[in-house]
Amino acid sequence: MAKTPRTHARGPAPTTPAGAYAPGPAPATGASAVLDSAHLGDIQGAFGTIRLEDTSTPRSWRTRFKTLLAIIGPGLIVMVGDNDAGAFGTYTEAGQNYGTSLLWTLLLLVPVLYVNQEMVLRLGAVTGVGHARLILERFGRFWGAFSVIDLFILNALTIVTEFIGISIGLSYLGVPKIPGVIAAAVVVVGAASTGSFKTFERVCLTLVAGSLLLVPVFFLAGPDYGQMAHDLIVPGLPAGSNIADVTLLIIAIVGTTIAPWQLFFQQSYVIDKRITPRYMKYEKVDLWLGIAIVILGAAAIISFTASTFAGKPEFGQFTDAGGVAEGLGTYVGRLAGILFALALIDASIIGAAAVGLSTSYALGDVLGLKHSLHRKVSEAKGFYAAFAGIILVSAVIVIIPGSPLGLLTVGVQVLAGVLLPSATLFLLLLCNDRQVMGPWVNGRAMNIFTSIVIAVLVILSVVLTAATLFPGLDGDAIIAILGGGALLAVLAAAATTALRIRARMQGRTTPEPAVDRSQRLMWRMPPLALLERPQLSLTRRVGLGVLWAYLILAMALVVVRVVQLALGAP
Repeated sequence: MAKTPRTHARGPAPTTPAGAYAPGPAPATGASAVLDSAHLGDIQGAFGTIRLEDTSTPRSWRTRFKTLLAIIGPGLIVMVGDNDAGAFGTYTEAGQNYGTSLLWTLLLLVPVLYVNQEMVLRLGAVTGVGHARLILERFGRFWGAFSVIDLFILNALTIVTEFIGISIGLSYLGVPKIPGVIAAAVVVVGAASTGSFKTFERVCLTLVAGSLLLVPVFFLAGPDYGQMAHDLIVPGLPAGSNIADVTLLIIAIVGTTIAPWQLFFQQSYVIDKRITPRYMKYEKVDLWLGIAIVILGAAAIISFTASTFAGKPEFGQFTDAGGVAEGLGTYVGRLAGILFALALIDASIIGAAAVGLSTSYALGDVLGLKHSLHRKVSEAKGFYAAFAGIILVSAVIVIIPGSPLGLLTVGVQVLAGVLLPSATLFLLLLCNDRQVMGPWVNGRAMNIFTSIVIAVLVILSVVLTAATLFPGLDGDAIIAILGGGALLAVLAAAATTALRIRARMQGRTTPEPAVDRSQRLMWRMPPLALLERPQLSLTRRVGLGVLWAYLILAMALVVVRVVQLALGAP
């Protein structure tokens, strides 16, 4: 076991030079912002332990490598968990219907993935408080309740899709659906209910290794490597394709790669693993490893699906991941179909575990329940009951004859698209809250990039919602929405900048004090009770009001459309 340095800054915040920003009130000695005492102590990772009392700085490469092994986990799990059943369906659709022509979209997602998840892991390590609780404390009960309720609904639907993926894989392997799905649910619940964080992480990282089953499928299918390289680097649209269908598929790729549950899960998991700012560099390496695996996995799925169906009657006729497994078995070999089905089951199980935990972590944060995988079931009944409940109910829905699984899948895609911009916006606001982040607040470049990402996500969200409500939406209408949204975003940015410049010239704003980042490795957020209430500017209040109105309207329209589909309306 690795015994590498770890310190937990629980004393007063360090003093800062004259004129520098003092990051909030200093907590009393021994005070901590964490909401569950189980979140303090040794880091107990799957591949090593870092003792709380260790204070030496790792110098040799061996010691640093052992430290990295102990830290590895959160980034890998959240990223590989995102290549779940929904991702398999989306990526195989792209490959079967359009070949490798959409591979370039994956590279565009890399910086977005990193920026979002880096802000989340920074929030977790610095604050020790989950995402939902921070929203509740800093933005009020309405947004706190809204974040938990919509997360619960969306996650429940997402877990249903995970069990749909498991059932598809089992069907190809010839395993009966009902006992197979129930067994998978029991495995997920059992892995999380051992009372040992290390055991759970070992199970998850074993499942992460299981994702490598896609590697032999890739080589067995023998894709065109030159075409892959070209389409990965050179953006383009499939020749002769319907622009509306392609645009919606690109939006689906974005939605399946970047999901709201990721933000809640990664922050809470970092906290539960007891990672502090001292280990930020190691956790960023872990995140990059996860991003590399998820992008390579997505590229492999698209490529071997494209190679399998190129020139075949099924090209352009995507049905589901089960159809892809059948095609692999027919055109590549039975072994390729079996490995693909096993990889689908593996991905769905890790996805169900991560999504379920993000829900129970959030409920524990907001309701004040003990919520840690370090605790036994008898010590955190509410936490484990929420996790087991959402997993088992989702599994039962899948095995009930006549369940509207198609409608549930549509609901997941659209709700995720509607809610993702709001989740990213709150993430940005929290990472600019100096009471919360102190010397770890965002820099200007990060804020500009994230604001652009939010604007793009809002526009894509509007397109996806409109396409769901109005299935006959053509390519011209979609392009008009994209163009109009981009224009509005530019005008809003220009207006906001002009107002800020005017206010500064008139002396109505106070320049932000400099941020002293020299002591940030030892700084953590004080207890929530010691923080001053945030003062939202008029711009932010208006923005949150517009966001609230959009979310309510969009969700209401989506519900109406889903009901229409359930009743057989066109």
